[in-house]
Amino acid sequence: MINLKHIAFTLVSFLLCHPLLLADNRIGIASPVIPGFHPDPSVCRVGNDYYLVNSTFQYFPGVPIFKSSDMKHWRQIGNVLDRASQLPLANASSWTGIYAPTIRHHDGRFYMITTNVGGGGNFMVTAEKPEGPWSEPIWLSQQGIDPSLYFEDGKCYMVSNPDNTIMLCEIDASTGRQLSESRPIWRGTGGRYPEGPHIYKKGGYYYLLISEGGTEIAHKLTIARSRSIYGPYESNPDNPIFTHCRMAAQSSQVQGTGHGDLVEDADGQWWMVFLGFRFYNGSYHHLGRETFMAPVVWSDGGWPVVNGGQPLADVGVNSADAASYPSAEILNTAANGFALMGHEWLFIQNPDSSKYEHRGSALRLHATESTLTDNRRPTFVGRRQQHASMTATATVDASLLQPGSEAGIAAYKINDGHCEVMVGRDDSGKYYVATRYRLKSLEKTSGKQWIDNPKVTLAIKSTPDKYEFLYGNGKESLKSIGTIEPQLMSTEVVGGFTGVILGIYAQGQGSADFGRFDYNVN
Repeated sequence: MINLKHIAFTLVSFLLCHPLLLADNRIGIASPVIPGFHPDPSVCRVGNDYYLVNSTFQYFPGVPIFKSSDMKHWRQIGNVLDRASQLPLANASSWTGIYAPTIRHHDGRFYMITTNVGGGGNFMVTAEKPEGPWSEPIWLSQQGIDPSLYFEDGKCYMVSNPDNTIMLCEIDASTGRQLSESRPIWRGTGGRYPEGPHIYKKGGYYYLLISEGGTEIAHKLTIARSRSIYGPYESNPDNPIFTHCRMAAQSSQVQGTGHGDLVEDADGQWWMVFLGFRFYNGSYHHLGRETFMAPVVWSDGGWPVVNGGQPLADVGVNSADAASYPSAEILNTAANGFALMGHEWLFIQNPDSSKYEHRGSALRLHATESTLTDNRRPTFVGRRQQHASMTATATVDASLLQPGSEAGIAAYKINDGHCEVMVGRDDSGKYYVATRYRLKSLEKTSGKQWIDNPKVTLAIKSTPDKYEFLYGNGKESLKSIGTIEPQLMSTEVVGGFTGVILGIYAQGQGSADFGRFDYNVN
């Protein structure tokens, strides 16, 4: 049984630089509103409140849901997919699992629609309250990734992108049954991977917003409109309406901007949330695709203009790292199952609950033979790295590990791209600390130090330039036993659609007790 302290999820403050406070209301800032691995954002407004969701790929629980009353400060209020029956993730990797979700609210009910790649395809779930409980999956016939919903006049329409074409059909919002044939409505402007479609209506036009170019450097947002929801759709002559793949943004730290969703606030101002990633050490990103936001105005010709037609205003490298961030810790209060676990904590695939046990003031991890590289439900629980400069620290008692086993802290990007600092026990029963990295087919263990006491403090300290691995008898006595460059953990090197997750793990046989886990911004 697990009990982890619920973190009061505090995001980067925009009190001084958020676009809502800028004089001309036209410039978005190159700092994420939700930093770290929070890609493919979708947003809706209900009264004076806003709700936002992100994709999660191989991680459980899936689809974090955030709430805000001002779109400046976002608080995670849960995860939409928090039961194994909703989210089968057998063999899922950083390339599969839950792709881009869409959240909508209609007639007093919330709808979330998404794709489980490798786990059943397109489905939706519904709830009366955004915190849940959300329904069991309602499976859908029309495939293609990144599905979205549009409600009008008692009808529910679905769009997605089978065969690289945006297709539209009508469905029954209660049962998911497809009520009309799938009809092609737009193929985009010619960029590869037309995806992420959303439909809106304004001024008598249906607007179809999509992403093109792939979720890489060439990512961009384009839009078309029609007087009929079935088309034909007219492409905006000023497409793309937003991208950083242009001369004016070539020196920006933020790149790969795309996959957006529009929302009108309570005062009639429009906004777009979208993903982007921050480069470090050249053209490398390891924190994942993050959620950004920019203002939108409508031209006299009836087209949306994002951010005044300009790139995000650069505020300098590590601008988001200035915010303090509360620590997470394991408590000594009894709880049942995963219910009281902080919303931000994640498992790789569907966890085996018997491997996580609350005992007194510690979280006991029961080791499995599956390693992080094996990708078969390893014993691992972690949270997103959200700052380039931070320190993750854990205290571990490895005295119950069997020979040939280990436990520690890992920075996990993908099953063949991770690094860790651990306490191990060799075949003779002696204890040691060491570091290891796995980079595709390369694996190396180094820095081995023999220790007499298996109760140690481990840490991974990150800066934009390096990950440093440390150990000691406490936080005040930590000493370094190795480093690795963050770009080696980047998407450009090891791949995957996710960002670095920092977590505790145990592998082999036996158990390890973790008394505390802290995440602090340097």
